Amino acid sequence: MNRDTGAAVYVAGHNGMVGSAIVRRLTSLGYVNIVTARHSELDLVDQRAVRAFFEDNHIDQVYVAAAKVGGIEANNSSPADFIFDNLLIEANIIKSAHDFGVPRLLFLGSSCIYPKFATQPMAEDALLTGPLEATNEPYAIAKIAGIKLCESFNRQYGRDYRSVMPANLYGPGDNYHASFSHVIPGLLRRFHEARENGEDTVVIWGSGNPRREFLHVDDMAAASVHVMELDREVYQASTAPMLSHVNVGTGSDCSISDLAATIAKVTRFTGRLTFDTSKPDGAPRKLMDITRIQALGWEPTIGLEDGLEDAYAWFVSHHADFRGR
Repeated sequence: MNRDTGAAVYVAGHNGMVGSAIVRRLTSLGYVNIVTARHSELDLVDQRAVRAFFEDNHIDQVYVAAAKVGGIEANNSSPADFIFDNLLIEANIIKSAHDFGVPRLLFLGSSCIYPKFATQPMAEDALLTGPLEATNEPYAIAKIAGIKLCESFNRQYGRDYRSVMPANLYGPGDNYHASFSHVIPGLLRRFHEARENGEDTVVIWGSGNPRREFLHVDDMAAASVHVMELDREVYQASTAPMLSHVNVGTGSDCSISDLAATIAKVTRFTGRLTFDTSKPDGAPRKLMDITRIQALGWEPTIGLEDGLEDAYAWFVSHHADFRGR
């Protein structure tokens, strides 16, 4: 392992769910020079601003955890924003990291990079083998571009830029917006408010049949730091120049209906669950093949129900922040 706790480590998107988890992980491991910048201080879609930031800060490592993210409704309603903003964010950071000599970078992608009907579980070599799921295709295209940017700088300039692709993430710091959240925060909020308001029914979008894999964000942060700290030779031996990304997940999935039942249990909601089949299901199944990262020495540690309890506790303590949104 290659751990330098004195290195200047820039975590892009440190206020987000993933970025803040990475900061927590780095801090727990003794890293003492973590570099961050709020959006008001650094607009990552502004190329000049990003270049100036890298020029002013002598960065040794970069975690690209900054992204414009959202659930099915957000992706459907703002596809241009999702592809454009994410392309700019990753391009600005990766190019500036290269130009200012940053030796190591980790790009965080998403399982949505894989084809809608990819063979399950989805191995890394499923990338670019079929059409993407239509509802989040623009976001997925941007994430694929980020992987290929890293690979291209590695191939042309000998950089050591790596990529990890997480399963569906959840946990402290998630977005609980009533319309634009992902499935777990959306359901946690809906069940919580239904119980608070004395409602006897919660409606779940779609049929409930699609199967999804969920990864607690603290497991994702641990995996990210683990991959970043791997010796270059070890990482390269497990990947390929044009297939360099690594899946991160739990290796197990559940149906949306089973997820909803577990969330009802966690939130102490005792009413009925119904399914609105007029809403889109998305891909029928998304399960990651995590053989590669297991071979690199990492395993998840947080079970789904325990993770949901943790996420729900965080939401309850911050519920007032989301009222009216």
